[in-house]
Amino acid sequence: MGTQAVVRAFEDIKAALAVLNAEVDGAGSEPFSQADPLAGLADGCLDILAGSREVEAGVAAVKAKAAVKFADSAWAVAGPDVPVRAQEMAVAAEIGCVLALGPRAASSFLSTSYALRSTLPRTLESLQAGVLSWQHAVAMVDEAASLDAVGASALEGHFLDPDASDPARGCPAGEMPAHRFRAKARTWRERHHAESIEKRHAKGVADRRVEFRADQDGMAWLSACLPAAQALAGWNRLTAISRAMQGPEERRGMPQLRADNFADAILGSGATDDRHTAAGVVEGAGLPSSPIRAQVLVTVPVFSLMGMTDEPAMLDGYGPIPPSMARDLVANGADSFYRVLVDPRDGAPLEIGRTGYRVTGAMRAWLRMRDGKCPFPGCSNNSLDNDADHILAWAKGGTTGIANLGQPCPKHHKLRHSTGWQPTPATKNEPPGWTSPTGRHYQSEHQDWEPPRWPEHLVPQLKPMERATFGFPDLVSVGLSPGEACLDRILHPPSA
Repeated sequence: MGTQAVVRAFEDIKAALAVLNAEVDGAGSEPFSQADPLAGLADGCLDILAGSREVEAGVAAVKAKAAVKFADSAWAVAGPDVPVRAQEMAVAAEIGCVLALGPRAASSFLSTSYALRSTLPRTLESLQAGVLSWQHAVAMVDEAASLDAVGASALEGHFLDPDASDPARGCPAGEMPAHRFRAKARTWRERHHAESIEKRHAKGVADRRVEFRADQDGMAWLSACLPAAQALAGWNRLTAISRAMQGPEERRGMPQLRADNFADAILGSGATDDRHTAAGVVEGAGLPSSPIRAQVLVTVPVFSLMGMTDEPAMLDGYGPIPPSMARDLVANGADSFYRVLVDPRDGAPLEIGRTGYRVTGAMRAWLRMRDGKCPFPGCSNNSLDNDADHILAWAKGGTTGIANLGQPCPKHHKLRHSTGWQPTPATKNEPPGWTSPTGRHYQSEHQDWEPPRWPEHLVPQLKPMERATFGFPDLVSVGLSPGEACLDRILHPPSA
């Protein structure tokens, strides 16, 4: 029955695919809508896309389980006398040939499949159910690789268990693109890793390097692995310079401008002529003679800033960084470092607003901390290159407060005002979602704010203050944040 059942199952799948292809081609037995066949077909195609995503995930789970079961069986058949390395190569080679994968890709697929079965059962279940894609599962495996069993289980629970003590908020993991889920999972991992982020960062700094990789058509990649603050500051500076060069006479797009400015910076051409030759090769496009200072937005818990805890700080556009890096950024006067009052219950910034139309610098900073990036689903454009936008237009009665502001990137800001895509209402702690022209609603990602960590030896001093500020339905304003109040007590102790 085993072989016959497999054959019949795949015959049924092929028959189902034939039906779906006919429906997409408009050759189904009946139209999606009698009243409006064209609109019905468009809506039906979206349903087919959504269903295909779930089926693809389920098939990926079957492939992973089948690969592991084949490997286990092959090991048992081979017996104990076969060299381990030789058997691993033989198994990977067989899987690679069946799936048309190269040796490295086959080995990676098999190791990921083993990790899902042995250490990440909840992820495998979500893959089978069509909740996560294979790319999401790979990201989960990669981020859990250096965690112990308890840490890996907690990582899964945070994103996949709605009953977890601190579940992820906002857009569910499977509904955001895999690269955005990887960023969220990395942030959680950095915060909760058993090993100090300072120690792990020290290892990373020792491994810093520049890499060269050939590409097609006479092109190549030149990339550098640097401390996050340096890399992000460089990216933000390239963006600011390139954005300033845009205009009616500038024919290059942002990716081209960044690339040209990057090349001029490392080659030291110093040219200022931005014209193009007839062949399309840039002559000059050098950095302006007056340097634009790199902008960095960093949010650091006050106790971590004081060196009393090693809680990671948050670098806008990147994620958690070691507190030593944050202290260095603050000490050296990072342009965008602001005093921030956060809710001591969950670490989220509090609401602010004003009665005028203009968005102030402080409000923009608060907006960046609430959203972390462009709130459009899947967009990774970080805050320093985004626009402040009224969700409900000022002319229609909208106020200038955090709850009525979004920070779309220039591309999605234009999308909002030139198409039927519209943002949905935001709150003081949650960015706006989006509604498409078809009426479908898509949630945006939410920042995973966490309560600040209290230094253990100061907990007795903080108890009276905790009773004074916790437990209210909302915390509108206080004179000092709990951390600042404690710092004030340390610097100005009461007289005996």
